[in-house]
Amino acid sequence: MARSGANRRTQVAEAVARLQPADPSVTVSDDHVGLARLVTRALDADRPVDKRDVALAVRALCEHYGEIRGGRTVELRVPPYAAVQLAAEGDTGSTHTRGTPPNVVETDPETLLRLATGSLRWAEAVASHRLRRSGVHADLASLFE
Repeated sequence: MARSGANRRTQVAEAVARLQPADPSVTVSDDHVGLARLVTRALDADRPVDKRDVALAVRALCEHYGEIRGGRTVELRVPPYAAVQLAAEGDTGSTHTRGTPPNVVETDPETLLRLATGSLRWAEAVASHRLRRSGVHADLASLFE
C-alpha cells in the first residue's frame, strides 16, 4: 500500500525522535536527511540498526528525489527497499514506459544513505564499484551535491 507524503513525513519525524542521541548538543533535522544521518552514524559506530529504519530512510530519500527530480529517464534502484524514476541532468534523454529502462543506477542502502548525507561522493562510489550504472544518462552526481 502506498503511503501519502504526509504520512511518510510523520514516520520519518517519529524515527528521528526515537533515534536522536541523548546528547542535547547533537541536533538533527526531523526530515529524510536527518534520518539518513542518524542511520549512517549508527552504522559508523557499529551499533545495531533496525532494518525498518534503514528501509524508511531509503524510501523517504527516494520519495524526496522523485519530488525534486522526477522523470522517466533514469531509474534509481535501492534493493530491496525502493526504486524511483528520475529525470536525467538537463532531461534531454529518452523516456521509458515499460520494462527495464535503458538508464539504471543501482546501489545498496548504505551507499545511498552515505551519498545523501555527503559522507560519500559520487565519484568515490563509482570508483569503488558501490554503484552499478548502465546507460548514457546514468549519472546522478548532481543529485547528491
